[in-house]
Amino acid sequence: MNILVLCTGNSCRSQMAHGYLEHFTRGKASIYSAGVETHGVNPKAIAIMQEDGIDISNHTSNNLEEYLNIPFDYILTVCDNANERCPFFPGKAERLHYNFFDPSKVEGTEEEIHAAFTKTRNQIKEYCKNLIQEIQ
Repeated sequence: MNILVLCTGNSCRSQMAHGYLEHFTRGKASIYSAGVETHGVNPKAIAIMQEDGIDISNHTSNNLEEYLNIPFDYILTVCDNANERCPFFPGKAERLHYNFFDPSKVEGTEEEIHAAFTKTRNQIKEYCKNLIQEIQ
């Protein structure tokens, strides 16, 4: 099974979803993440995932055009911008969408920023856990 997670910059939400989907599928699926642009992996996303025992520090920020020839079973967009800008993928991929809040846009104290990343991470974790239970 091939799953693609799409976001605007492939830096935060899609990277977290990628990490959790790999965790919950336990190697029984190939997980890819990409953006309609590439912004690099957000260090705060790496740190917040590490707090939950998921290491995404080796992830790279990829452009969706790199994956146009892969036969995906599921394409998950995790923000409205990516959902609107996602091109047609040939094949039978089922499109799924959930607009997660972007914690990288939060300005404030370190505690407020950390709380935003924690909230989004936990929502993505729950969504990914439920998704994998549904499709496996």
